[in-house]
Amino acid sequence: MSMGQLLAAGALEFVDMGAMDYILAVVALLGGLGAFLFGFKVLSDNIEKMATNRLRGWFDKTGKNRFIGVGIGAGVTAIIQSSSATTVMVVGFVNAGLMSLFSATAIIMGANIGTTITAYFSVIADIPFIEFITVFACVGIFMNMLAKKEKTKNIGLLLAGLGLVFLGLEYMGMAMDDFAKSEALRSFLQSVDLRIVLLLAGVVITAIVQSSSAVTTIIVQMAAAGLAIGNPANSGVLFLVLGTNIGTCVTALLSSIGANTNAKRAALIHLMFNVFGTVIFSVFLLCWPGFLNATLGSWFPDKPGLQIALFHTFFNVVCTALFLPFIKVFVSVATKLIRDKKGAVAQEGEASPEKLLDDRFIASPTIAVGQANKAVARMADTAMEALKTAFGGFIDRNEGAAEEVASLNANVADMERRIVAYLIKVSSEDTSEADERTIYALHHATGDIARISELADNITKYTRSCCKKGIAFSPIVVKSLREMYEKIEQLYGKTMEVFAQKDITAVRAVDSVESEIDAARKEMVNDHIERLNEGKCKPESSGVFINLVCNLERAADHLTYVAHAFD
Repeated sequence: MSMGQLLAAGALEFVDMGAMDYILAVVALLGGLGAFLFGFKVLSDNIEKMATNRLRGWFDKTGKNRFIGVGIGAGVTAIIQSSSATTVMVVGFVNAGLMSLFSATAIIMGANIGTTITAYFSVIADIPFIEFITVFACVGIFMNMLAKKEKTKNIGLLLAGLGLVFLGLEYMGMAMDDFAKSEALRSFLQSVDLRIVLLLAGVVITAIVQSSSAVTTIIVQMAAAGLAIGNPANSGVLFLVLGTNIGTCVTALLSSIGANTNAKRAALIHLMFNVFGTVIFSVFLLCWPGFLNATLGSWFPDKPGLQIALFHTFFNVVCTALFLPFIKVFVSVATKLIRDKKGAVAQEGEASPEKLLDDRFIASPTIAVGQANKAVARMADTAMEALKTAFGGFIDRNEGAAEEVASLNANVADMERRIVAYLIKVSSEDTSEADERTIYALHHATGDIARISELADNITKYTRSCCKKGIAFSPIVVKSLREMYEKIEQLYGKTMEVFAQKDITAVRAVDSVESEIDAARKEMVNDHIERLNEGKCKPESSGVFINLVCNLERAADHLTYVAHAFD
């Protein structure tokens, strides 16, 4: 008697399935499924945490190479164990204008391959010594409780998740073994010979569970226990597997509601890919009903679970190979079916803050933090544009620049509000220590960037004052101001290098430029005082000039603070 039977049935031996036997088997099945799903979530979440920068970097490398896209989709999905989650993130990237439909289609195809990995856990669960892995659930929990380093804690939870996965599989396998003892149940399952019914059942069940991996795992477990679904001679169970691939599209379709046109197209492409593949394989299996017995059945005669897992992988790999050369056709069809709204402009390449900060990413904090990072960089660009506009208006004595600065500053304030709210949402998730440090730094960075836009507003007031009082500065003074501002732009470039790469060693270059700006301010103020004493400058210009120079120096200080937020 297996360990699972002892735990669930209290050493009660089943001879014929009675009412209580059915109840105990159902309880074991549901408990096992719950442990399996929860274990996989814990496992994938902690793998994702440990691959924080790598996972974020993968999505940043989505170019126009379809093979790289497939590899990224398969790799990310193999880690997070959910093609639905990967596709939802892809829809979010397309919605933000950060990913083309071409790249999104390749990633979606790869995601379908990556999600087939889950079923193999059921296969290896049949190995005798695999039961000992369930001990990892206890070992991992104690590691998480007693360890002080976050990495060790994450490894502990990873092991605990792995232990729960196999513990859940053990319980589900026990339940399936008990169900398999019922001749009536076995006969009923084999009598379901309408392949269209099995196909639709796979669609509906997966749409409800929203996980093709979980449904396929249960099918594998049933097959391994001897509970054949449909007529084996007609490869009936394979139609159930095909249906799961269509059902998994529901999550992405729901996610695309309220998104832009291209995001809706990405969800439609996901549906088309799975529907077309299912239709092709359905026709193939109808023409060759004995496919399973003639191929996988003869190669692995005593491993029906492995046969189904291999077919699931075979289906997705073949569909990807078939459709990969026709990505542009998929994009073209989706574009024709879902047309741009009247007056809409091309969205690819645009990335407004509200689209960057898409709630679809929050389920994957690593990706969400990366999006927030991009939004803060966009906020910094806008604040610096306001400062540049204000400074240019001062040099050109253009009071009209104040209106443009006000508009840019309004955008900065709106971005700050959105970013802070988004970071709070992300922090409420189970984030890694590295992500939390980044979130903390981004909170500080947004405050300093907002101060730069406020300084830009101050400069427009000095412009107004000069125009009103007829204050003018000599070419030598204007030249020194331009040189100081050029150093600020140089400092901004150095700061954004630190910001983008999180390379704290680059902070030294930031400090060096900031010191030059401080020295320039002192020299310019001293020169101005000297000119005043010599009667070369009007006294009424002192307030404007000194305040202007000090405001520029303060802008440099805030840029330096942004860089130091990450050290």
